[in-house]
Amino acid sequence: MRRDQKILRMVQMAMLIALVVVLQVISAMIPPIAGTVSITLTLVPVVVGAILFGKKGGAVLGFTFGMIVLINCISGLDIGGNILWNANPFLTALICFVKGFAAGFIPAVLYELVRGKAEKASGGRKYVAAMVAALSAPIANTGLFVCGMLLFFMDTLRAWAGGTDVASYILMGLAGVNFLVEFFINILLTPAIVRVVEIVKKK
Repeated sequence: MRRDQKILRMVQMAMLIALVVVLQVISAMIPPIAGTVSITLTLVPVVVGAILFGKKGGAVLGFTFGMIVLINCISGLDIGGNILWNANPFLTALICFVKGFAAGFIPAVLYELVRGKAEKASGGRKYVAAMVAALSAPIANTGLFVCGMLLFFMDTLRAWAGGTDVASYILMGLAGVNFLVEFFINILLTPAIVRVVEIVKKK
């Protein structure tokens, strides 16, 4: 890779990292649609970076996402996250970083698998690959968060559920509504993701 290409890559990554930080801070300021967990608006730039820069780029952006989520938890900007932080800082940090890393790394892996090794894959195949990558991000993010809650914060879950069935609370209150919103945002923005990737790669 030429020096000018390396510089361009660094600038592009820096822009995506800045976008992840800004969007996640904004997300924490938006009141939860349901339950106590804020919606995430950050997954689109994470997916774009995962597609453009592969597993390493996706991992860096996912790690950044997890770090900002953790900072919001510590500061109290994320109210539900702050409750978890006060209950167990180590496990809260573990969940934030694991789910963030996965939300960047898994889309990169799936994009490469679906697209195939050929750089000049057909437009349809690249679109499907981008769709799979975009949809895997909210699945990984929400899925690992729910698993972490079930494994480490069951008492907190029961308290948040307020006597209702925990499984129903998870689906309808904790993460279900937010997940659906994030999922459909990524579906709607997949064409834009593909277009952005094509423009950047051409340049």
